[in-house]
Amino acid sequence: MDQLLNKVGAYWLGQKANKEIGSVGDDINSLSSSIEGGARWLVNKMKGKMQKPLPELLKEYDLAIGIFPRDSTHYELNEETRKLTVYIPSVCEVGYRDSSVLRFSDIVTGYLEKGKLSDIDGIKTKVMVWVKVTCISSQNSKLYFTAGVKKSRSRDAYEVLRDGISVEKF
Repeated sequence: MDQLLNKVGAYWLGQKANKEIGSVGDDINSLSSSIEGGARWLVNKMKGKMQKPLPELLKEYDLAIGIFPRDSTHYELNEETRKLTVYIPSVCEVGYRDSSVLRFSDIVTGYLEKGKLSDIDGIKTKVMVWVKVTCISSQNSKLYFTAGVKKSRSRDAYEVLRDGISVEKF
């Protein structure tokens, strides 16, 4: 009986260990989108710091959850300075319900405040030509994009996560 219990216990522990190792392998594979950001994410995960999903963070700061492409899941937020760095797997464009298009670099930075992402680097929008977006702010049902000129757009168009389409350059 003891031998049987030892074998069952050894099998169970082996399965559990394989599952955990597989989980770490899956985590490492999912980090391929950004080695630098991914490495920090893995270190934070190993330290036991679990980040909330990016859409949840944006919602907490009263911004539309679908501003960034769906696959931009890794980010860093410096709690002291409120500097947000979002890692996107590749340079891409996202089209929104209001026919607007945003182009994203693989790393987007900005300073996060309630209802506002300012000093943005890494986002452009098409206004006849591609123009750098420097600020996105939210007021009621509107999002305001500052890109050379402050432009308002319906917030509803940005409330759904969307896929980015790969482009050659930012």
